[in-house]
Amino acid sequence: MAGLLAGKRLLITGVITRDSIAFHVASRALDEGAELVLSSFGRVRRMTERAAERLPRSVDVLELDVNREEDLAVLTDSLRERLGGLDGALHAIAYAPEDALGGRFMTAPAQSAAQAFTTSAFSMKALAAAIVPLMGDGGSLVGLDFDATVAWPIYDWMGVAKAALESVSRYLARDLGPRGIRVNLVSAGPLGTVAARGIPGFERLAELWRSQAPLGWDPEDPGLVAGTVCFLLSDLSRGISGEIIHVDGGFHAVGAPRGDSLA
Repeated sequence: MAGLLAGKRLLITGVITRDSIAFHVASRALDEGAELVLSSFGRVRRMTERAAERLPRSVDVLELDVNREEDLAVLTDSLRERLGGLDGALHAIAYAPEDALGGRFMTAPAQSAAQAFTTSAFSMKALAAAIVPLMGDGGSLVGLDFDATVAWPIYDWMGVAKAALESVSRYLARDLGPRGIRVNLVSAGPLGTVAARGIPGFERLAELWRSQAPLGWDPEDPGLVAGTVCFLLSDLSRGISGEIIHVDGGFHAVGAPRGDSLA
């Protein structure tokens, strides 16, 4: 029986270690029949290559720093050379300097806020512009989000950047829809990735989910998110665009911890 992503050619960004959400997306996508290329850059690339060795099949790792015009300029041809075209991509790219996180909202300098925006939000548009020429018959672009409708403890300017990402995804859905390209986000609960653990006070967020999510929440299970991403990359989601799907154990839907009553 053919897999959910049989014949799909995908670009997966954001694989750093085996804990990365993107690693689990890549692994699941390969199991579902997709053909993949990963991207990474600089010193992190060696970590990505080591993680890639643990995937079910061998995959190439391309050099891509989304903040470097030079890398974006050659991405289209590099993907065409390896895959011939593209059916989908995962945007799993986010970064904010330390002085823009951990309760430093009021003291963060403008350049740190700008760096968070450029890397975490504008990069989705930059990536889309590079891959759209490869999506002749349409495709799917999926980004990883963290609910930006409220202000979280410690998240600070990364929260602002995620709010921008949500807006960017809507505008991309508007502009790319006529070409048959879908653009959606998956808003995940806190997961114990390398990037997340680098946020001061991450455990405070994780504990909120453990105690409050109606379905419960395991911060060590990125597979919960990988399945939804693969669904959005598949043809089963061909009528969905401009959407934010919450994979957070239902946390976003409740206003008080389980067992509490306001009556």
